[in-house]
Amino acid sequence: MRYELVIFDNDGVLVDSEPISNTILSEYLTELGHPTSYQECLRDYMGAAVHRVHDLVEERTGEKLPADFDETLHSRIFAAFRQELEPVAGVNEVLGKLVADGVAYCVASSGSHERIRVGHRKTGIDQWFEEDWIFSADDVAHGKPAPDLFLLAAERMGVPPERCVVIEDSSLGVEAARAAGMDVYGFTSMMPADRLAGVTGHFSDMSQLRELLA
Repeated sequence: MRYELVIFDNDGVLVDSEPISNTILSEYLTELGHPTSYQECLRDYMGAAVHRVHDLVEERTGEKLPADFDETLHSRIFAAFRQELEPVAGVNEVLGKLVADGVAYCVASSGSHERIRVGHRKTGIDQWFEEDWIFSADDVAHGKPAPDLFLLAAERMGVPPERCVVIEDSSLGVEAARAAGMDVYGFTSMMPADRLAGVTGHFSDMSQLRELLA
C-alpha cells in the first residue's frame, strides 16, 4: 500500500450521521427565526465545526445565536444518534482490511470528542479505534478548511503528511486535506463529485475504497 496512514473524516464517512444532524440543524435554525432548509445546511455547514453556524448566521443577519445554542443542538443530535445512527455501509469491512494489512488509521473530525464517541459507541465501530487515534476540532485552534487538524493527526500518529491519505465527504474537508499536503479521496454518497474539487479520486461505495488505497 502506498500510504502509511489513512485519516478518516467521521460524519458521513464512518457513521451515517449527516442526514440526522443536518435535519436537526435546519429545524433548529428555522425554529430560532433563521429559515434554513436541509439542502442549505448541507451546502453551508457539512464538514464544518459548529462555530461556522454562528459565524454565518451573524454575518448574514447581524444577529447572534443564543448562548445555549451549541448545548441544545448537541443534546438533540445525540438523542437522535442514540436512537437512529448506523455505521456507513461497508465501513467495518474497510477497517478490518486495514487491520489485517497492518496499515495505520485514525479519525480526524470537525465534531467534538463527545459527538465522535457517542456515534462510535452506538454503531459499534468503537471496537476499531484506540483513544489516541481520535482527533477532533476541539484539539486545534482552526478547524477545517484549515489544515491544522489533519497535520495534528499525522504528527501524533508519527507519519509525514505526504505519506497520508484522507477520506472525506465534504468540500471543507477536501480543502483542509489539500492544504495539509495530503492525497484525499472524496466519498460521494451524499455530496456530488463536482462539489469535491481537487480530490485525488472519487468513490461512491465503501467497497470501492480498498482498491483505491491498494
